[in-house]
Amino acid sequence: MNFFIRKMTEHFAVEILNWKYEAPYDFYNNDLCTENIKELLEQTYYAVVNENDFLIGFFCIGSSAQVPIGLEYGAYSDGYIDIGLGMKPELTGKGYGYSYFSYLLQYIRETYTDNNVRLTVAKFNQRAIRLYEKLGFERKIEFVNNSTIFITMIKE
Repeated sequence: MNFFIRKMTEHFAVEILNWKYEAPYDFYNNDLCTENIKELLEQTYYAVVNENDFLIGFFCIGSSAQVPIGLEYGAYSDGYIDIGLGMKPELTGKGYGYSYFSYLLQYIRETYTDNNVRLTVAKFNQRAIRLYEKLGFERKIEFVNNSTIFITMIKE
């Protein structure tokens, strides 16, 4: 599968906000509302499509990729590009994650001068953590938001 980055549009934003993941990944489900559409359109979010222009996933850069309470734990020091990402629910767990995230990392290396990358993942999401570790990320700081434990992971 080939991947291409596109500007986030309202069409893509609505599709993403309608995605529904099965438990325990339903933690990542979002509500379709004006506020969430506005965030996807006005913040640093991008759509990822395949060669047929079908939406595969999305990613965001910067503070949009951070869990705000992590700032209180010192989880977001300078010197890193924060990335958040998601993949269409029907495509998860099918072996596309490695090539998908590798593509995003390559894009970041080619687009930004600082190549140190950081992401934040829910600790229960062991499937994603294994992928990130396979791609060279190391666990750094854990913090709690409500009842969810998050881990920051870095790749230098």
